[in-house]
Amino acid sequence: MDYALQRRNTLQALRGPRIVLTGSDVCDADPLLLRAAMHHGEESGVSCPICDQERLVNLNYVFGDQLGQYSGRIKSTPELIDMQSEFGEFKVCVVEVCVECGWNHMIQSYLLGDGVRRRPPRRQQTVEDIYG
Repeated sequence: MDYALQRRNTLQALRGPRIVLTGSDVCDADPLLLRAAMHHGEESGVSCPICDQERLVNLNYVFGDQLGQYSGRIKSTPELIDMQSEFGEFKVCVVEVCVECGWNHMIQSYLLGDGVRRRPPRRQQTVEDIYG
């Protein structure tokens, strides 16, 4: 699913003749999202629609029952290619984030996988489990 129409409507509301939105309404990225964008984002090659900087990056979030405790994590594009043959079905949500001004918007979501139903991987202990 492509969210280009919603993105365009948000930008029109910001730049329209009647002020419906302000810059602080649309440049509201959570600090954790900004940190993830700085360290895990993939360059999008598109400039930010708000501040016109070239630091717009994409984050691929994966969700699915078959992913187990790994659902909700950020994956790179090469990792997604590997995962599509390891899992039956999972959803990928692509979020664009500007590291400079905080603009963020989900630009697309899609399903990946080979269609074979699998059990989620066995839960492994994390640092949080060990140290609380």
